[in-house]
Amino acid sequence: MIRITKIFTFETAHVLYNYDGKCKNMHGHSYKLFVTVKGTPINDLDHPKNGMVLDFGDIKKIVKSEILNVWDHAVMLNGISPHKQFGENLEQQGHKVIYCDYQPTCENMLYDIAAKIKSQLSAKVSLAYLKLHETENSYGEWFAEDQV
Repeated sequence: MIRITKIFTFETAHVLYNYDGKCKNMHGHSYKLFVTVKGTPINDLDHPKNGMVLDFGDIKKIVKSEILNVWDHAVMLNGISPHKQFGENLEQQGHKVIYCDYQPTCENMLYDIAAKIKSQLSAKVSLAYLKLHETENSYGEWFAEDQV
């Protein structure tokens, strides 16, 4: 079994409903996302991906379509909270808003990212690990083996 990792960056703002710290105000982060998949490298001389678990370009396509194209330079907020009206006001002013059905914390974003990536992987490759840096020294991690 081999694990391979690709790293991505994106800019996203979020608003945390009912939060009691200084981050209760809308603010943004330069997120850094580490995506690790695992599998057995293809062992077929006639296969164009011989020797690979998954082409890094294929990981990029998945993350770009599922996460980056959607979340980059957007404002994430809890769409089932009173912040929904705030988001609607932002949209009317031309802003890109993502309505989550969760509090858009680093932790919950990891669950969402994992679900989106896993839905795009073949049965021969699995998502092993995610790390999402919110700042240079603050991050959350998702491990496949920790999931029920």
